[in-house]
Amino acid sequence: MSKRTVLITGANKSIGFETAREMGQSGFKVWLGCRDAVRGKDAVSLLLSEGIDARLAIIDVTDQESIDAAVGQLKSEDGKLDVLVNNAGIPGIYPSAPEAQSISDIMTVYNTNVFGVIRVTQAFLPLLKMGDAPRIIMVSSGLGSLEWVSDRTHPYSQVAALGYTSSKTALNGVTVAFANGLSEYGISVNAVDPGYTATDFNGHTGYRTVSEAARGIVWLAAEASQTLTAGFYFDEKRAPW
Repeated sequence: MSKRTVLITGANKSIGFETAREMGQSGFKVWLGCRDAVRGKDAVSLLLSEGIDARLAIIDVTDQESIDAAVGQLKSEDGKLDVLVNNAGIPGIYPSAPEAQSISDIMTVYNTNVFGVIRVTQAFLPLLKMGDAPRIIMVSSGLGSLEWVSDRTHPYSQVAALGYTSSKTALNGVTVAFANGLSEYGISVNAVDPGYTATDFNGHTGYRTVSEAARGIVWLAAEASQTLTAGFYFDEKRAPW
C-alpha cells in the first residue's frame, strides 16, 4: 500500500510548516505548497533532516498556471492525493475601519483567501477522488464566525479587518458548498479555526503556539471520523458559524 499523501498550501513557515511537520511525523508523505522556491526548499530540507518524507510543490494560489503545474507534479509522482490542507492566506491592511479599507485591498485578500482556495480545491479534485479516505481542510478563522464577531462582548468583534474577517466567513460558506457537493464521493470537507496564534501574520502577538494551532488541523486531517463533514471546528470541538 502506498503512503498516504498530504498537500499543504502556504507551508514554508508558521502554522502551515508545523502542520507539515506533524503530518510527516504521523507517517504522511508531505507536499509543501510554497510560492517562494528558496524558502520552500529550505523548509523541505529541514523536514528531510528530521526524517520526514517531504517534497516541494511551487504553488501560488492566485495563479492557475502554477496550480496546474503542481497538479501535474503530484499526478506524475503519486497519482493521487489523500488530504488537501488549504492553509495559504493573507491578512490585508489592518487595522482598518470598514469604511476606509480600499476595495482593491479587499479584492486582493479575497483572491487568496477565497478564490485561491476554490482554484486549488477544484484543480486537485481528480487526484483527491483517487485518494484513500480523502479529506479537504480549510484553514479558516474564528474571525469568520458571524456569531462570535456579532457578539459585542467577544474580543473578535473588536477586530477591524473587513477584508480578512469577511473572507473567512466566505471561506466557511465555500466549505459547506464543497462538503455538500462532494459527499457522493466520500470526500470529507471541514473548516478549522487555529486560534489566535503567534506568527508573522500578526507580528507574533498571538497567545497560542503553532503546535497548538496545528493540532486541530492534524486532527481533522488524520484522526477525526471520515464521516465528519460540513463542519467548523476549534480545538476538536464544533465552533459556531
